Amino acid sequence: MRAVLVVNPQATSTTASGRDVLAAALASVLKLEVVETKHFGHASEAARDAVRDGADLVIAHGGDGTVNEVVNGMFEVAGPGDPAMPTLGVVPGGSANVFARALGLPKDPVDATHHLMGALATRSTREVGLGKADERWFTFNAGIGWDAEVVAEMERQRSRGREATPALYARIALSCYFRMARGEPKLSLQIGDDHPSELLHSVFVSNTDPWTYLGSTPVRMSPETSFDTGLGVLALTKMSTYPVLRHVAEMLRGRGKPHGSNSIQAADVPHLRVACTEPLRLQVDGDCLGERSVVEFSSVPNALRVAV
Repeated sequence: MRAVLVVNPQATSTTASGRDVLAAALASVLKLEVVETKHFGHASEAARDAVRDGADLVIAHGGDGTVNEVVNGMFEVAGPGDPAMPTLGVVPGGSANVFARALGLPKDPVDATHHLMGALATRSTREVGLGKADERWFTFNAGIGWDAEVVAEMERQRSRGREATPALYARIALSCYFRMARGEPKLSLQIGDDHPSELLHSVFVSNTDPWTYLGSTPVRMSPETSFDTGLGVLALTKMSTYPVLRHVAEMLRGRGKPHGSNSIQAADVPHLRVACTEPLRLQVDGDCLGERSVVEFSSVPNALRVAV
């Protein structure tokens, strides 16, 4: 089996010695090429080249940003159901590793590599649905509003050398909440062909559940959503403290989907459209893509084959 291992050497949990051990183990059962990324977008380029060269397997070793780049690079060449589309393998190496955890993969890179080798030996794979924000694919979530502001601030803090810990994420989320709570709603949401809902503060879009940036604590934003369904949607109509705290508590307890008159919720959604009265930030899989005025979200079932 021909495989390409795409490694982000800057990822939180990767080390040079660790990468060598993983590569040696994989090379014992695969015809392996290793590509270490050197700049933003390099993982996409490597994955695109791997598909063009006829690779059977593309392995992403890094955080969720690396996985997202690899997935988008693969889809630049082949589409869902295309025989040329390789299987995706994931060896987590970031701080959150949301996609890998949602798939039930071990968080330790060595354990994850052994798990991957076992999956390859038994040909254990899973077809997963993905989401799209305009032309950008995402694996676990996307959003405009509160979460996108948090992601943008996290990126700023990491560029200054701060470690992306759950505590830092929580502090930034709280700070962004208070800033947004003072602002006016700027979003409208149209689910399918329904009449648009206006005066919204944030729109969260899920491709699976649970997911989390908070260490081992799962966030259950859309419990009816999985890799086998359409998208889950949660939109906030108010940012008042008590309703938002109730939402957060319900999501962290994991006892069911958030509810209340200050939100709009939907599950198994094939398509939705978000429009902004002024350009707002968009995030996908924990990466900020800049500001957008309109975003079309869609669900693509059975989009990708993953070794599990």
